[in-house]
Amino acid sequence: MFWMICAALSAIVAIAIAAPLLRRRAAGEQPAAAYDLRIYRDQLREVERDLERRVVEPAEAERLRNEIGRKVLAADRALATETASGRTAGGPVALAVLGLLLLGSVLLYRHLGSPDMPDEPIGTRIAHAEANYANRPSQAEAEKAAPKPERAQPDADYAALIEQLRATVAKNPDDQRGQELLAQHEERLGNLVAAKEAQTRLIALRGDKASAADYTRLAGLTIEAAGGLITREAEDHLDRALSLDPMEQQARFLSGLLQIQSGRPDLAFPIWSHLLVEDIDNAPWHGLVRASIKDLAWFAGVPDYTPPDQQSAPQPGALPGPDAETMAAAQDMTPEDRQQMIQGMVKGLESRLATQGGTPEEWARLISALVVLGQKDHAQDILGEARTRFASIPEALATIEAAGKQSGLQ
Repeated sequence: MFWMICAALSAIVAIAIAAPLLRRRAAGEQPAAAYDLRIYRDQLREVERDLERRVVEPAEAERLRNEIGRKVLAADRALATETASGRTAGGPVALAVLGLLLLGSVLLYRHLGSPDMPDEPIGTRIAHAEANYANRPSQAEAEKAAPKPERAQPDADYAALIEQLRATVAKNPDDQRGQELLAQHEERLGNLVAAKEAQTRLIALRGDKASAADYTRLAGLTIEAAGGLITREAEDHLDRALSLDPMEQQARFLSGLLQIQSGRPDLAFPIWSHLLVEDIDNAPWHGLVRASIKDLAWFAGVPDYTPPDQQSAPQPGALPGPDAETMAAAQDMTPEDRQQMIQGMVKGLESRLATQGGTPEEWARLISALVVLGQKDHAQDILGEARTRFASIPEALATIEAAGKQSGLQ
């Protein structure tokens, strides 16, 4: 069916282009050159009349005769050619070019296109994405296949210090600071596998005190060592980082990147779009996310998505609150007036979130504030509403759950 439609459309266009080229003049129809000859001869007669009336000088009349004469000769040659062919000049050449274009387009499509590829419903695409996700190379396979990065050539003094650091760490492998420095400098030199191993050892030494940032850094080194592929080993490190801090931005960015690599833009979009709401301008991922988010939204089925304004987006920790003048005035209030002011601010925040919506951090702040004000039952209701609003965004929901747990609502 596809080829039949293409053939029909191509035939219609080709006929529309070729028709004027193939059309013969109707019986009695004069070629265009004949009209030109008639006009030029009329101009010659007009020159003679002007000369007789002394409107033009003889020299000017002679110049006009020569110029018109050249035009008469050119028109006469064109008339002879058109009369002999009976077709529009250049028709065979134009038809040959048209045929070559049609043939070339067919050959080009067969080389670059996929005429035999069947339709791929969304269910099939998701199945392919899940297969890609499940069949990722192992970390060892990815490291072996990864292109070798260009390693910086350190100067002699720096190289000597690195060798000394390696020797010191080898003698005292339980030194956390040594492992930390070794991971940093091995990465700087492009020794990504060595940096990953040092960071792994550092986390093992820190044990339960290892932070989300530690695991995120290990995940990043693991990904770099694998040539940019987020393997299952790297994903495990990301999961550990997010279990320690669900709002760890770099780990969330990499989690979204994993979904993109697996062919699931619908799962990556809510992660990256929420990062843009926070809008950390100096974050290493910020430029990439902002540059890619509209295309990602389109692939995720949200074509009308508009990124938040870069200038007015709220910063984490900079949630709406009292200004400096209000804070100064609060210093002179009685405890009762101050409590009333706080209740008014909380009520205003609740009203705005109910009518305009807000970030997960603002909902978490409202939950915590209600508990502090002794309105635990109402805070529980707000917690339930927030869970409903952010049920489809795991990172946002984690923020809400953390606020509920910290406030003693779970």
